[in-house]
Amino acid sequence: MPDNVAPFRADTVGSLLRTAPLKEARARFQRGEISADALKQVEDQEIRKIIAKQEEIGLQAITDGEFRRSWWHFDFLEGLDGVEGYESIQGIQFNGVQTKARGIKVTGKLGFSGTHPMIEHFKFLKATTTRVPKMTIPSPSVLHFRGGRSAIDKKTYPEMEPFFDDLAETYRQVVKGFADAGCRYLQLDDTVWAYLCSEEQRKMISDRGEDPSRLADIYARMINHAIADRPADMTITMHICRGNFRSTWISEGGYEPVAETLFGKVGIDGFFLEYDSARAGGFEPLRFVKPGKQRIVLGLVTTKTGELENADNVKKRIDEAAKYVALEQLCVSPQCGFASTEEGNNLAEEEQWAKLRLTVDIARDVWK
Repeated sequence: MPDNVAPFRADTVGSLLRTAPLKEARARFQRGEISADALKQVEDQEIRKIIAKQEEIGLQAITDGEFRRSWWHFDFLEGLDGVEGYESIQGIQFNGVQTKARGIKVTGKLGFSGTHPMIEHFKFLKATTTRVPKMTIPSPSVLHFRGGRSAIDKKTYPEMEPFFDDLAETYRQVVKGFADAGCRYLQLDDTVWAYLCSEEQRKMISDRGEDPSRLADIYARMINHAIADRPADMTITMHICRGNFRSTWISEGGYEPVAETLFGKVGIDGFFLEYDSARAGGFEPLRFVKPGKQRIVLGLVTTKTGELENADNVKKRIDEAAKYVALEQLCVSPQCGFASTEEGNNLAEEEQWAKLRLTVDIARDVWK
């Protein structure tokens, strides 16, 4: 597996801490003090800065830091046909903290009209970087899992199978839309597979009348349909996340419950796996990874604290993982984004950049 193709030996999950000028501009926009065009000018300016910083550090995959978003998922999903956002009664519950009150629901037939704000976001990124522009969007499973049956209009979808079929086809059109815009590195961010590893979350699924094991097969089928027609030179990866809001999390549990389905049935080119804490379990589930087929990006550098990891300790963990999947199929990255929502995690910008620089240095040492 060559080093100059995605996912790269040193890679990045995507989101970055919002800068002070961006935070100020977004707050002023919310108060009605500046126009959307004025906000965009600040976004463009700040994105150019972080692109230059990523390139200077040595990253080959470059993102826009999700600087135009409030949420890693809602902003994208609300742009699909048939999906609406709304002010919910309460936010999403994390470990000891709750997000802003926001939700999404399916109110009509799902579809992709061919236009979406994030297509334009990608075009700006592509035109601004000299490296590989990487786009991140939520996985299709996220739209279903968050609210389940109760968040899907029963008149439009009295049965669930047509809903899953339409969702898969919608995402097939989404992938085509990004491909047509020149995207050759697309990442699907997916919390659901990690939730299916959590006993607490699996119980929640069962309590609302759904079978966790069946959902894994449904999600695998949807994702495979969505990516089936991607261009031969387009890489599609998936980031498996346990929740990331203000340095907290939602789910715990190793990958064993889903490993055989995830690595054996989902036709993704690479998986970004969180391995920064004991919550992720051991490397044993990597035995199901197909030899020579997929890259596994080990999230060994945490984005939840500012303390910089010891490079030798990270290298030892890479060696441990190599007992289950060949070293040539491995890469390294932070375990998640630094700001899955605009609030960001509890670390400083300088600490964020130090962690990304460490990731590049480790990759250079390990893979020469």
